[in-house]
Amino acid sequence: MTATDLSPTRFQLPDITPTVGIDWTAIPSPAFVLDESRLRRNLALISQVQRASGARIIVAFKGFSMWSAFPLLREYGIGGATASSLNEARLAREEMQGEVHVYAPAYSDEEMPQILELADHLVFNSFSQWERFKPQVEAARAKGQDIHVGIRINPEYAEVETDLYNPAGPFSRLGVTRREFREDLLDGVDGLHFHTLCEKDSDTLERTLEVVERNFGEFLPRMKWVNFGGGHLMTREGYDLQRLIRVVRAFREKWAVDVILEPGSAFGWQTGWLVSRVLDVVHNVKDAALLDVSVSAHMPDVLEMPYRPRILGAGDPPEHEHREASDYGGGHPYLIGGTTCLAGDVVGEYIFEQPLKIGDRVIFDDMIHYTMVKTTFFNGVKHPDIGILHLDGSYERVKAFGYEEFKAKLS
Repeated sequence: MTATDLSPTRFQLPDITPTVGIDWTAIPSPAFVLDESRLRRNLALISQVQRASGARIIVAFKGFSMWSAFPLLREYGIGGATASSLNEARLAREEMQGEVHVYAPAYSDEEMPQILELADHLVFNSFSQWERFKPQVEAARAKGQDIHVGIRINPEYAEVETDLYNPAGPFSRLGVTRREFREDLLDGVDGLHFHTLCEKDSDTLERTLEVVERNFGEFLPRMKWVNFGGGHLMTREGYDLQRLIRVVRAFREKWAVDVILEPGSAFGWQTGWLVSRVLDVVHNVKDAALLDVSVSAHMPDVLEMPYRPRILGAGDPPEHEHREASDYGGGHPYLIGGTTCLAGDVVGEYIFEQPLKIGDRVIFDDMIHYTMVKTTFFNGVKHPDIGILHLDGSYERVKAFGYEEFKAKLS
């Protein structure tokens, strides 16, 4: 790889015409809609980063597991996935058809035999788990399975603002700290794994690696690979790709190891929407629009993180609390809520240019990564379809959910 490989021109995205002029009323509501053109743009960039850095980039199912789109990922050289459970490992083997990397905070005796049949890389959260399952791993290796084993480490350093998503916070159950690290149990282990990023830029990764090297550098010469986990939001506008490539290449060369990145959000970032429609408008001091989607069931991160999603064609209200009609500049404010009986099933207040009426579409932006994988059937409300808006503008409904899916989740 020459120095020119790192020039910004290496990262010019291909001329893929984004879908325009979408007829939202032609898409049955509610529905998660993936825009193929936007996904291809992300995949093209991720593929270029993979080639330039020499890292292996795999998709984290916990952030993006829309398996109807996996053929596109393979088309751009994404050769594997990371799973956090037996079910995700099965999905990786059956649908992704590449390397299967598995990490979970703890494995059960009942599931380990099946996981061993599926996993190419198996990461343990603790040395006690490694000791417990090492005989089974060795037996599988003796039968000819090439299973790479890693230990998740906790560098006790993270720049994550929300405690819910901070794996290196105080008393974290995730990963082995330097104090608890067992060099005497490294026989059979050929990799280390850390995951402390959450939608961060590459400068955070660089600072994290300094801590990893300081705390665990003495063990790196014994390793064949290091997994940098996820949270590398390389498809976000303004992300420093050159730094990411430089940092990854320097680490690979310094320690003579393979580097693995497993982003989830970067694949689905800004690739689609959640389409909803207005079912009713009620008034109790303020106007409230009730949609055919649920915040708690279909957009749980809005309440958990919390964050405020963008609605196409809608604006934010004035910041001060005591607002008058004149504060809205002629716009029409509405509290946007869902259809479950949860009192807090509300996104927040938005300003629309025109009054909302029953049947109007309300389109939530950037709803493909994480949001789709965390939905529930709470209250039995209708679950959104899953669809793809193709390059030619045609819409394909790839999944519709009905009563049977709701019933199958219960007993």
